[in-house]
Amino acid sequence: MERLMHYVWQHRLVMQPDMVTTDGERVEVIDPGMLNRDAGPDFFNAKVRIGNRLWCGNVEMHVRASDWHRHGHDSDRAYDSVILHVVAADDCRIELPDGRRLPQMVMRCAHDFNERYRRMVDSPADRLACFDELAGAPSVYVTDCLTAMAFERLYEKVERMLAMLDRLDGNWPEVVYVTLARALGFGLNSQPFEQLALAVPLRTLLKHRDTPEAIEGLLFGQAGLLPPEQAGEDMHLTLLRREYAFMCGKFGLAPPCGMMWRMARTRPQNFPHRRIAALATMVSEGFSVASRVYSVRNLDDARALFHTSLPYYWQRRYNFGEPSGPASTQAFSRSSTDILVINLVVPLLYAYGSRFGNHAMQDTATALLEQLPAERNSITRLFAEAGVECRDAFTSQALIQLRRAYCEPRKCLYCRLGHRFLSQKAKYRP
Repeated sequence: MERLMHYVWQHRLVMQPDMVTTDGERVEVIDPGMLNRDAGPDFFNAKVRIGNRLWCGNVEMHVRASDWHRHGHDSDRAYDSVILHVVAADDCRIELPDGRRLPQMVMRCAHDFNERYRRMVDSPADRLACFDELAGAPSVYVTDCLTAMAFERLYEKVERMLAMLDRLDGNWPEVVYVTLARALGFGLNSQPFEQLALAVPLRTLLKHRDTPEAIEGLLFGQAGLLPPEQAGEDMHLTLLRREYAFMCGKFGLAPPCGMMWRMARTRPQNFPHRRIAALATMVSEGFSVASRVYSVRNLDDARALFHTSLPYYWQRRYNFGEPSGPASTQAFSRSSTDILVINLVVPLLYAYGSRFGNHAMQDTATALLEQLPAERNSITRLFAEAGVECRDAFTSQALIQLRRAYCEPRKCLYCRLGHRFLSQKAKYRP
């Protein structure tokens, strides 16, 4: 309730002609102030006219006026500068340390506002909270929101990448390697893939690029995916286990703790084994993606980075054991390649361009999203049911951000569309 009150005050949705204190003085909000999400009063530096006097200071809000005492504000000097106490229920009066009665105003929710808000935040999790409103929303508002969401998601990836750059002492090839490994998890196993890449640095693997089995054995061993030794196992697995034992002795390695690979109830194509084998192949071939990625100018260049053929052993298997029939010789399908472009090439180009002021590289990154086909998943289908057309990856990335960052946690108050839908018709009345 307090969060809703903050929203209404911040966006001036209180109907000012009806605003009065509990003592009958007219209240006019000149400046609602700055919302404070940390300790202290809820709004800093507000300007409020109460009666004939203009006050400058802080504003505090509570569901019940007695919460002032319940929260200990009467003994906290940080609240001495409060000029107005906004409450939903006036169950007591507040006296300040100097003996002055704190002006208090009741903010009661109009029925239409409260009903619309509750209908949104209490809607089923598998349904869009604003489904009814979204279907009839003007396209210009939807486009504006989705553009902001697409860049918000891109900036999050860029910030993660730049943070990784600082962690790895400015080593861009290592950043490419770790980011690619994370992308190979395709969401399901992103975290363990990143753990694996950090546990086995690229510089260590490249020292053994002339021995592909050593690289493969080291990655599978550190991933904890080498099965226990058993009689009659194939020679390739025996070789990988021998190489890993040698590497452990040479570098004093131990598998990372907490490797949680998710393989239950997943298709064989989603097992991490072939993807680790693909990563090992790219490293044994020199990991040229770390240098070629900066020369990407179009979608064909980006896709060409991932044209990798798997070793014969992995062309017929999805994990260790008996061959499961012929699989693709290519490590990545077209759809998988496009996801790698979205999660590696695009943020890397934008991050590199941002760090060195190369705006052309940033423009290339956003152009790639507009050229790539839209991702097809449960989120894009959900918005399609509400009439939101998704033609490219720029839009699908925006929808993913909107759904995960705002819809699922029911942050309708902070969503551009949610704010518009709530503020168009609904108002607060004191």
